[in-house]
Amino acid sequence: MNITTTIRDDGVAVLAAEGRINLVTAPALRRTVQSVVEDGHPRIALELSAVEFIDSSGLGALISGLKAARTAGGDLRLASAAEQVTSVLKLTNLDRILRVYPSTDDAYRD
Repeated sequence: MNITTTIRDDGVAVLAAEGRINLVTAPALRRTVQSVVEDGHPRIALELSAVEFIDSSGLGALISGLKAARTAGGDLRLASAAEQVTSVLKLTNLDRILRVYPSTDDAYRD
């Protein structure tokens, strides 16, 4: 998995993940989100269009990131999730907690 981070002018951190988020790669996602929050950017949009697979470890990393962001007064919002990711979120009912937006721009329109 590869993650690129961009900080937008409005302070939202856009993290673009690519590849698989699983037992091996989930810790890197967790560390990246934590680092971004610690750097003062608790509003995070996680771009998932290039993520082809996520497992329970990946879901754990998403929940961990959500908790870190919300504790710091922000939020973690998902954007452009691929079909497999969306299906797993729905099957686990996590789509109620981790809402998927059409794009990173849509994630923080409010």
